Amino acid sequence: MRLKIRNVTNDDLKSFVDIYRLAYRGLEEYAYTSTRDIKHYFRWLMNRDRDGFFVAEIDGKPVGFVACDTNWVSFYENEEMGEIHEIFVHPEWQGKGVGSALLSKALDYAKRRGRRMAGLWVGVGNVRAKKFYERFGFKEAGIWGRWLRMVREL
Repeated sequence: MRLKIRNVTNDDLKSFVDIYRLAYRGLEEYAYTSTRDIKHYFRWLMNRDRDGFFVAEIDGKPVGFVACDTNWVSFYENEEMGEIHEIFVHPEWQGKGVGSALLSKALDYAKRRGRRMAGLWVGVGNVRAKKFYERFGFKEAGIWGRWLRMVREL
């Protein structure tokens, strides 16, 4: 297995849509479900912070994505942060270090950009993801509807 992480390009749109759908199976209440909305979301992430949007490839094939937005001003923390808008991995590659490598890359990017904090929102019922973020030092910081806020210092 040869893992490579690189910046996303417009050519990654189809892979993003396909893997997003697979990764959110069973968690649709926290995801976009139409192809149109997923494509729009991809473009929105590209426009927010293109340099913080990464794809993980194994042997040249995309298997996961992370989007870290260092232009984000959180209304909870009232400061510019490294906001993890999205992270997902193809189900065949979950639990094999791909997500950890992606999140590490995103947090390193936010730190290089001078951000003091990283934050994210996760579905309150997404127990597996919450445990994953806790392993990286994220702590619960509040709930808004069906979303849990998690933050950590960089």
